[in-house]
Amino acid sequence: MRKILLVLLLFIVMTCAPSQGRYVQISGFAQGGTYTVKLNLKGVGENVETIRDSVDALLLQIDTTLSGYNKRSLLSRFNAGESVPATPLFLDMYRCAYRYWERSGGLVDCAAGPLFDAWGFGFKQQQFPSEEQIRILQERYGMRLLPPELPVEDGRVNPAALGFPQLNYNAIAQGYSCDVIARYLYRIGVKDMLVDIGEIWCDGVNPSGKPWSVGVDRPIDQPETPSVELDGIWSSEGKPCGVVTSGNYRKFYIRDGQKFAHTVNPVTGFPVQHNLLSATVVSSGSAAEADAVATWCMVAGLDAARQLILDSPELEGYLISAADDGGMVEWASPGFTLKQ
Repeated sequence: MRKILLVLLLFIVMTCAPSQGRYVQISGFAQGGTYTVKLNLKGVGENVETIRDSVDALLLQIDTTLSGYNKRSLLSRFNAGESVPATPLFLDMYRCAYRYWERSGGLVDCAAGPLFDAWGFGFKQQQFPSEEQIRILQERYGMRLLPPELPVEDGRVNPAALGFPQLNYNAIAQGYSCDVIARYLYRIGVKDMLVDIGEIWCDGVNPSGKPWSVGVDRPIDQPETPSVELDGIWSSEGKPCGVVTSGNYRKFYIRDGQKFAHTVNPVTGFPVQHNLLSATVVSSGSAAEADAVATWCMVAGLDAARQLILDSPELEGYLISAADDGGMVEWASPGFTLKQ
């Protein structure tokens, strides 16, 4: 399989126009889905096979450290009550999660997993948690109960010292993973890249010499079904940035004629009830920031999301909300480039 992949990659290298550099595409499986990395090898000393192996190794390290789906990952073992090695990746992810919890005023909370699970099970079983159950979960779990840094003793982190928290990094993990891969590519001299691990980091230009572009879904109510309609094409304009779209339109439950989004506000303990359907966020800082802010927007609602984006020089955004007449209202920040 690797020999076949290498031949394919070499074919891509040979067929790219010399004036545009030497572009390759690396793909594989990661985090329950697939990943794609497109990069220009011009000026890069590493060969394709080494780059591919390094990307795979980094993604495997992320999986065995931070995945909540891998039952033997450090995160899963920590959540099960086991003392785990305090690796740099484990500690850094926690710092990142705490930073966005603090910055968002609690709207992005990676330690409120049991609260989200309670609603998730409620959606599946058509039996929502009671107000008393919600109150108990909020008292027991959440970043507000934890310190800014994980305490380390003898090179390990013991969950018992923190009251056995439950951490879930779904709100930022894919964006964070993009940043990890992008940092590696920058270190080896890559200037033109697109890293797609469900969320995206890109920089420079594509093989045609044009800025990278990404399709933005039109938020049509289709639970668990990918949208077949694009609202437009976003252009990076050649700048380094992370881009993430978050939305309520694919995951919802209707009961007694009322629509409940799967986005839960950890501050109130209840699913959001506003009319914001999707938020596409671009961050010049990191894909993790774009990921966290997109979640933040979907919790906060249209007005707060719009103000957040306008007040943050490193952010651009595109928000789509439901209109009273059943249509959609679109808003883009001044620097968000979208072509219909």
